[in-house]
Amino acid sequence: MKLYIRIVPLFIVAVLATSCGEDINPNYQEEVAQPEFFHRSVKQLTDVIVHDIFSPPVASRIYAYSSIAGYEALAAGDPNLKSLAGQVSHLAPAPPPPANTEIAFPLAAVAAQLKVGKSLIFSEDKMDEFKGVLYAEVRKVGMPSTVFDASVAYGEAVADHIIKWYAGDMYKQTRTFPKYSISDDERRWQPTPPDYMDGIEPSWMKIRPFTLDSASQFRPLPPTEYSLEPDSKWMQEVDEVYSVFTGVSEEESAERQAIAQFWDCNPYVSHTVGHLMFATKKITPGGHWVNIAAIAAKKADADFARTVETYAVVSMAMYDAFISCWEEKYRSKLVRPETFINRHIDQEWRPLLQTPPFPEHTSGHSVVSRACAVVLTDLYGDNFAFDDDSEEEYDLPTRSFPSFLAASEEAAISRLYGGIHYRPAIDYGVAQGEKVGMHLLNRIETRAMITEERGE
Repeated sequence: MKLYIRIVPLFIVAVLATSCGEDINPNYQEEVAQPEFFHRSVKQLTDVIVHDIFSPPVASRIYAYSSIAGYEALAAGDPNLKSLAGQVSHLAPAPPPPANTEIAFPLAAVAAQLKVGKSLIFSEDKMDEFKGVLYAEVRKVGMPSTVFDASVAYGEAVADHIIKWYAGDMYKQTRTFPKYSISDDERRWQPTPPDYMDGIEPSWMKIRPFTLDSASQFRPLPPTEYSLEPDSKWMQEVDEVYSVFTGVSEEESAERQAIAQFWDCNPYVSHTVGHLMFATKKITPGGHWVNIAAIAAKKADADFARTVETYAVVSMAMYDAFISCWEEKYRSKLVRPETFINRHIDQEWRPLLQTPPFPEHTSGHSVVSRACAVVLTDLYGDNFAFDDDSEEEYDLPTRSFPSFLAASEEAAISRLYGGIHYRPAIDYGVAQGEKVGMHLLNRIETRAMITEERGE
């Protein structure tokens, strides 16, 4: 059992004295340390992210800062956890817990996560409603009201500290930066059907990373040289996308389609039926991996500390991976398969999946999935088999994987099957994500007893 409480003998007397008339459960510290409280808080944030239609990079920022807030609040009361202060860029130590005051640090962690999450989304009412329900459940464990109030207050103080920190990450400034400028060069990215949206987050590489020295630190190999020569390597890669369902069995074709749809994770898909236009919403690619983190923690029966640690490390890997990936996307500005194929091969061709509104190289799924898989493997081991039901609420069946890395490989190749990436964006993206994930593991320590050096 982790030590989540700092008390002195005289303070115990004070708590008992001020708790007269309350039905106090002597085991309230253990009861409040149920990991499900934090799991539910993160799931609520995911639901709001889906509702508010945040782009994948922006969603990664929401997950990361809220998870770090929960982690820092918990670490203040757990001697086995190391604060991230001084380990990630510009993060100063959080305010210490108040002296001579009992704190239920798991509750403080939930309070910190909820407050930071609320500060980063639009539908604040949905977070407030959830918080009211969750806090009512926490009160039922029989915690003294003084401890409840002090714990929430401390968690929110840590949240304020994180909010002040994230205000300096350049996000606000990039809201006013120029939009992506469309080029006449046919090698460069052009908006794609059906909405022809502007390029999403063209300045994301300006966002302050957590552990990367710069957004370009792990710049991948460049895409294949553009060419209209029929026998060129470029045209071979284009043809692989164009004919991905050609010459394979019906069973293999169906499996490729299932893989593409399972990992689609497009937060906003437009549909047109006659004159009617509507959209469907899904979790982002990062949100899918946050859910895999939850699946892993639950299967491993992770305690509260391990659960919060898992969310924090995975979300940090995701955040840095998006920064690294977006730096290359808007550096190479490579044309998408849909645009090239429609222009030079088949004007009527459409990919299985809707093409996302940003340049092609490298694949965000490949980079982010690999980075998340690397850190999850570090946390829970290789060959950690799991059933991924992340997409069931979107009417897609569960898929099973023998390991996190195997899942990340499938997520990566799904973009070829979906018709939205050439193979180099996938292969080079996987290598890029591997480097981002390993770099994070070598830069941070979450456990005070970790001494083993990880290879980079």
